[in-house]
Amino acid sequence: MATHEHKAQAPKTVTCAVITVSDTRTEETDKSGKLIKTLLDEKEHHVGHYAITKDDYVHIQHLIKDLADRDDIHAILLNGGTGISRRDTTYEAVKDLLDKEMPGFGEIFRLLSFQNDIGAAAILSRAVAGVYKNTAIFSMPGSSGAVKLAMNELILPELSHVRFEIEKQL
Repeated sequence: MATHEHKAQAPKTVTCAVITVSDTRTEETDKSGKLIKTLLDEKEHHVGHYAITKDDYVHIQHLIKDLADRDDIHAILLNGGTGISRRDTTYEAVKDLLDKEMPGFGEIFRLLSFQNDIGAAAILSRAVAGVYKNTAIFSMPGSSGAVKLAMNELILPELSHVRFEIEKQL
């Protein structure tokens, strides 16, 4: 079956959890989390859970595990903690859980970042995506520009298709 046929059969709505990883952001200052929720809503997807969590490996993994166990959450979208500073643990927390990785997400995200306005600094991004317990996981940097790029160019165009591919295996 061709990609366009898969997309035609894919569910139109995906229920997502939105997680902002930050030691400093609050609900009022979480521009990237708000942007993700707005972009999902514009494409008629649902936000079934929203949280801000500390940039802590154990906290991030517990939250992902709890959300992946919920039948009503089909995708988890994380932003923040993907850099290379000592404090950034989102990449490790996500990657260590994945049953299947989608390496193209990080590769294409970095390429688009390089081409758009980040230049060579794109190599510092550790955006990652994959599947954990039949739940799609997308982890992107926390800047609003990175979120807008990842959501509009990669996640939103394929979110329903990803859900279709995961569910056809069940």
